[in-house]
Amino acid sequence: MKSTIDTSSNVRFETDQAQAVIDILSTGRGPVSNDSWERLFSSQGYQRLKRREEAMGSLGQPFDDEAFRQFVLSDALSGRAAELAETLQRWQKVDIAIPLKRSLAYLPEGACIRCMVYPVIKPKRNSFVFEVETHPALFLFLDPEKTQERLVNTLAHELHHIGYAQACQPRLEGELFPTLPPRTRAVVEWMTPFGEGIAMLAAAGGPGGHPHAASDPEIRARWDRSLERVDSDLKEIERFYLDVLNGALETQDAIRDRGFSFFGTDQGPWYTVGWRMAVTIERAFGRGALVGSLCDPRALLVQYNRAAAQINTRSDGRLALWDPALLARLDASC
Repeated sequence: MKSTIDTSSNVRFETDQAQAVIDILSTGRGPVSNDSWERLFSSQGYQRLKRREEAMGSLGQPFDDEAFRQFVLSDALSGRAAELAETLQRWQKVDIAIPLKRSLAYLPEGACIRCMVYPVIKPKRNSFVFEVETHPALFLFLDPEKTQERLVNTLAHELHHIGYAQACQPRLEGELFPTLPPRTRAVVEWMTPFGEGIAMLAAAGGPGGHPHAASDPEIRARWDRSLERVDSDLKEIERFYLDVLNGALETQDAIRDRGFSFFGTDQGPWYTVGWRMAVTIERAFGRGALVGSLCDPRALLVQYNRAAAQINTRSDGRLALWDPALLARLDASC
């Protein structure tokens, strides 16, 4: 499978926001100049972070210059300039070709990932992508406790999301979605979050790697416990799809609330069920079959059923299957 890896032009780190915060912290408890605040608030990383938080509504928490100023001056960051500076320097030395290679191995032929990576110092500890279809950005919470191996895993996971959007979203929006009835389209749109599980597989480097090999033991154990529920979680998502098709969820808000519930508080069923399907398909039919189903999510469910059915004939039917009647209603025989 051909892929494009151009680390010089496609993926670039922009550290201006983190560096501006570190410079302010380096003054200790002394006064911070207006120029220092201006460098922070005018930095590209801060401006884009602010735009993203405003778009998300900050989940009820204010995100403006004054609120961020108070965060920078808070006890949470006091005395941490040196460790944050060391972390930023260490992260800039990561070999971006490693996560790029993992991501591209699970994207369609000819895929090319382009984005800006922003290590940022901010109140929330999450990492996320933003404006993937226009000006792709990956924001990484600057965490001194994150090892290089975990950083590579996070980069591979998030870069896969960006590559997927760049490779598949134009086809979905321009070719597939316009041909579907509204309820069917809603269901297919809510199949794309299975990309979380596929990104987990890509970041692990393949089905032989544990998705949380580099994580803390409790995080790995939590993932393993979640996998014990994956069959029942698949059926819960199936009920969600049927409720959408049958009109039991009548409003977009109701559909959205139910769909978002499967993200969980930390890697819920979209991750675990998506990962199970992807691993099952790759082991049964090869990586090409999995990648070939990415740009029409209905095909992912069809391929999984075929792969799981093969396994079940050899192991007393242990893997849950999608209801064939659901797949037929979605015209998923493609």
